[in-house]
Amino acid sequence: MPRISRAAIDLLIFDCDGVLVDSEVIAREAVAEALAAIGPALSAETIGERFVGMSNKDMYAALERERGAALPASFDDDMNRLAAARFARELKPMPGLDAVLPLLAQRKCVASSSTPAMLAKKLDWTRLAHWFGGAVFSTAMVARGKPAPDIFLYAAERMGAAPGRALVIEDSAPGVVAAKAAGMTALGFTGGSHCRPRHADDLAAAGADLVFSEMRALPALIAQRNATFTTS
Repeated sequence: MPRISRAAIDLLIFDCDGVLVDSEVIAREAVAEALAAIGPALSAETIGERFVGMSNKDMYAALERERGAALPASFDDDMNRLAAARFARELKPMPGLDAVLPLLAQRKCVASSSTPAMLAKKLDWTRLAHWFGGAVFSTAMVARGKPAPDIFLYAAERMGAAPGRALVIEDSAPGVVAAKAAGMTALGFTGGSHCRPRHADDLAAAGADLVFSEMRALPALIAQRNATFTTS
């Protein structure tokens, strides 16, 4: 069988929450607290299981369908205020990133379901912003959030990269589905504090090309993706 070389990866697209920053537990607790103030409440664990990887807009729409009524006009502001106060105190970059990012020669960007304002704050709070400059994209910039591929295709277009030469690092099943729908390589990451034992299986089932749990493994995984492989 002939051996051919796949196109080398020249763009790395990082999700933010649960990949760059260990934020998912904090975020779901803020949503649970805001919901408890208006009733009926959902547990932080339930919120995480159901809405991880989704934009706030899509999460609010689902909550309103279930409630049969609109959320209060102040809900988003209230929830973001609760989350921001905790993020400012508690948010940390994902372990290992400081050592790994300097080793990655490819261009890098962020594509996240967070709002642009909150996304910028998270990167500033964790001192990661300088790695990405202006290459930070939010699903607020596209028509559809994950699991639609819009945000990843938008990021690749803005960065001048072919989708087939982009690699996405994602911690959620909707994010993996979105990356694969965009025609990109998807690595599932399970190193966040919100991840449970079945998380790796969920990411693999969503279509992740590989699943890993420690950021220090990322350079080798990218090299593995770039290696020559056998095809029929």
